[in-house]
Amino acid sequence: MLDLELLRTLVCVADEGSFTRAASRVHRTQSTVSQQIRKLEQTVGKPLLLRDRAGGNVSATEEGDLMLAYARRLLAIADEAEHALMAPRAARVVRLGIPEDFDVARLTLLLARFAADHPDVRLETASGMSTELRSRLSSDELDLALIKREPGDGPCLAAWPERLAWVSAKGQDAPKAPVPLVMFPHGCIYRKRMIYALESAGRPWYAAYHSHSLAGVQAAVAAGLGVSLLPAFATLEAHAVLGPEDGFEPAPSTELAIVSSRRLPGSIEQPLVSALRQAVEADTQTPTFG
Repeated sequence: MLDLELLRTLVCVADEGSFTRAASRVHRTQSTVSQQIRKLEQTVGKPLLLRDRAGGNVSATEEGDLMLAYARRLLAIADEAEHALMAPRAARVVRLGIPEDFDVARLTLLLARFAADHPDVRLETASGMSTELRSRLSSDELDLALIKREPGDGPCLAAWPERLAWVSAKGQDAPKAPVPLVMFPHGCIYRKRMIYALESAGRPWYAAYHSHSLAGVQAAVAAGLGVSLLPAFATLEAHAVLGPEDGFEPAPSTELAIVSSRRLPGSIEQPLVSALRQAVEADTQTPTFG
């Protein structure tokens, strides 16, 4: 088998036309360079270089010219392979969707840890209402999403029941008709549950405040602008939980689910789903303020 180091020395000597200059270029002694050429000639069984002992110049034999042509090609391929293997790989892009009405305080820390542990993954996270996230999954604009939905509404990687609570401002009297509602935008499952519950009970209502964000709804309720239906983990100390004695029957649980548009490599999907699990399970176990 031909030694690439010996081939590199042969090319260097031929290019320089001198053992002395070649030795200087590769930072070796002249005797070492000569030994390498002799070893290569012994390997192929042919003289490769003609030595002009008087002038110290070197030229290739006919076999040497042929070997030089192959040597240059082999060295180029070897350099190309080394570059391809050592060059940093392009980052794998993973597009993640998070509900607009989800408490992301813990989740952002977990996603930051995932990004630090997986430098070969470029995580692109977008927020939106669950209906929008489902649409983006269907159109292949997202790879993975945490969504809120009706229980059991389709396949998923993981799912949790999400207990809901009617809330108003602490210290505020139970609202009378028409009930002022603090609402998420159209398409939000909480909004649908609120409207259905009140209209089924024959209770008039009006939209007192709209917000796309969980923090906005929480703040509006705490300020006394109206009543809302929130996941139990999202109730604040400034909120009062309303029950049947206040005219609000318990609302059926919704579901938090991790859904995907395609299967990601296990080395990416498993730790990312694990991060989402930790965020969801920490929140769903948070006590409700009453």
